Amino acid sequence: MSNILDQFSMDFFRLDGKVAIVTGGNTGLGQAYAVALAKAGADIVVPAHNKDWDETRELIEKEGRKVVFIQADLTKKEDRKNVIDVTMKEFKKIDVLVNNAGTIRRAPLLEYKEEDWNAVMDINLNAVYFLSQEVAKIMAEQGSGKIINVASMLAFQGGKFVPPYTASKHGVAGITKAFANELACKNIQINAIAPGYIKTANTAPIRADKERNAEIQSRIPADRWAEPFDLMGAIVFLASKASDYVNGHVLAVDGGWLVR
Repeated sequence: MSNILDQFSMDFFRLDGKVAIVTGGNTGLGQAYAVALAKAGADIVVPAHNKDWDETRELIEKEGRKVVFIQADLTKKEDRKNVIDVTMKEFKKIDVLVNNAGTIRRAPLLEYKEEDWNAVMDINLNAVYFLSQEVAKIMAEQGSGKIINVASMLAFQGGKFVPPYTASKHGVAGITKAFANELACKNIQINAIAPGYIKTANTAPIRADKERNAEIQSRIPADRWAEPFDLMGAIVFLASKASDYVNGHVLAVDGGWLVR
């Protein structure tokens, strides 16, 4: 047993020489994921809907890592293909895929419009499935890979005023488990992170509502909203050799929200 235990190394958490795609990795939580992976040693590819990526470039290059940005609408098949083609041309492999890009549209259930449902499902679920499917083909040929989906507290709960977002995040959890069942035997690990309530631009309106903010924080055992910083360790773990026997899991990083 001692010989086996001696094989473990903190280097298992390193990503030196690895290549990671982080969708929507130019802002918010995606930026935190991309920078964390770069700090662990990975080169980064960031497909983004807009070109607001100067700050992210600076943060990643500061770590001595290479970063490539691609303007893309991941709901379009040709754009997904281009992301993969550019990555393979530049780096010749894909070790990690982080499906972070997503959207949310709020309205009461009885008033929710079909076009809004479709828009949310297209990026939050369909794009995740089809991009993961194509990247998994490359990882299967390589004999290894990590796919990390971004779920939500609404992968476990119902929420209000966001029916397609809730449906999509339940779907993300399901995709994570389905992919793991078929790809674990190919040395591909597929897991998900479910962030709790995080301080980002998207949650600024909720935090500005004193009553709603107090209601949320009172349910978090940690007694605070998370910072994007709080997600960085989880993404590195799930992208690294340290998590090689973790598969099909949805990891809640929520300060204890789900247990209260």
